[in-house]
Amino acid sequence: FSVKKAFFALVANGVRAAPLWDSKLQCFVGMLTITDFINILHRYYKSPLVQIYELEEHKIETWRGLLQNQLIFCHLLSLFDAIYSLLKNKIHRLPVIDPVSGNVLHILTHKRILKFLHIFGSKIPKPRFLQKRISEVAIGTFREIATVQESASVYEALSIFVERRVSALPVVNDQGRLFSLWHFNLAAQKNYNNLNMTMHEAVASRACCLEGVLKCYPYETLEIIIDRIAKAEVHRLVLVDKDDVVRGIVSLSDLLQALILTPAGIDALYS
Repeated sequence: FSVKKAFFALVANGVRAAPLWDSKLQCFVGMLTITDFINILHRYYKSPLVQIYELEEHKIETWRGLLQNQLIFCHLLSLFDAIYSLLKNKIHRLPVIDPVSGNVLHILTHKRILKFLHIFGSKIPKPRFLQKRISEVAIGTFREIATVQESASVYEALSIFVERRVSALPVVNDQGRLFSLWHFNLAAQKNYNNLNMTMHEAVASRACCLEGVLKCYPYETLEIIIDRIAKAEVHRLVLVDKDDVVRGIVSLSDLLQALILTPAGIDALYS
């Protein structure tokens, strides 16, 4: 199966990952993700050995050898164990495998888990710390925030994405004010031949996929932030001050750590 067909299939079905089946071994051997495409694109874009248009004709098995992805999955265990596995391994999707047949029953994501907690959490007493301001509980990333200048090139943004292992970047102006939120879906377009355009041009030309820029503020409570991110079904909120300057990122991983693992005395994000 060619890489081009595989990634266009992901985009066409509105998903960012899919289990990878090895027909020779007759088993699942990994997860194919948009991140794989980005990593290879970053590696070969300036390579004198491979023309960029050749990449989309490569076979998936060729890329598997380069990326050496390891399949992380869970059997029908507890939701707590699944959350721990997601955060500990710093992954966003966890295939749930039937222990008898070996079939993938479901793919568990941060977004689905938080949605579940948001819906059914209303039926149980709420912890007091949900009424604290986000600045008090310090849930999120507030130091060395990964951002990209609107004057920077798309390739520079791609480098930050790979080096910092983030899935989205706030695009800021010279004053550090939020201009846009950029997440990578380059497999859907043919613009990966021109990664020298500026981020401003990329946003203006819709060469990237724009996720609604949802913000939060230091004075807002954790409950308000959870409600906003769950209802909008996004992966993160950008924390800004009164001048719209980026001060932090609050992600689904941060929220699941705070809601589920921290009360149990476990810090999966930094252990």
